[in-house]
Amino acid sequence: MTTESPRWFTSSYSDNGGQCVEVATNLVAVRGVVPVRDSKRVDGPELDFTAAAFSAFVEGLKAV
Repeated sequence: MTTESPRWFTSSYSDNGGQCVEVATNLVAVRGVVPVRDSKRVDGPELDFTAAAFSAFVEGLKAV
C-alpha cells in the first residue's frame, strides 16, 4: 500500500537519546523520493533525496 503521506520511522539502531533522523521510505514508489527530517523537530523542514542518492548514502554508511 502506498500513500502520499510520509510514514516516518527511525532506525532500530537509533538509541542515542533522540539525536537521530527519521525517514519515510513509503514515498519512493509514489514520488520517487525519500524524505528525511530531524527527529527532534518533527514540524521542521524535511529534505527529499532521490531513491538512488539515499541508497548510495546508506551503502556508504555500511562500508564505514
